[in-house]
Amino acid sequence: MKSVTRKRYTSEFKAQAVELVSLGKRVPEVAQDLGIGTSILYGWVRHLSQPAQLGSKGLRAVGEEPEADELRRLRRENANLKLENDILKKAAVILGTKPQPGVAR
Repeated sequence: MKSVTRKRYTSEFKAQAVELVSLGKRVPEVAQDLGIGTSILYGWVRHLSQPAQLGSKGLRAVGEEPEADELRRLRRENANLKLENDILKKAAVILGTKPQPGVAR
């Protein structure tokens, strides 16, 4: 009997694949480029796109809710921008171009 070995993907790889989808590329296109199945990528998108169950619904003073939500939003946006920057740097290496130091997007 032949045993089937499953491929293991890092969480960074999954996050970058989902980020490509969120940037506007179609799931089948990204899946083909990365050599993975579309159903796997759809699962990653569904799992990683779910909003975190964190919110300011806990027991806090009335004035703290907007600041906590804003801080979470800014941290999430910062993480997304860092991920996009990493993807662009890796693409530049793959394409053989050198990233421009100090150039802001």
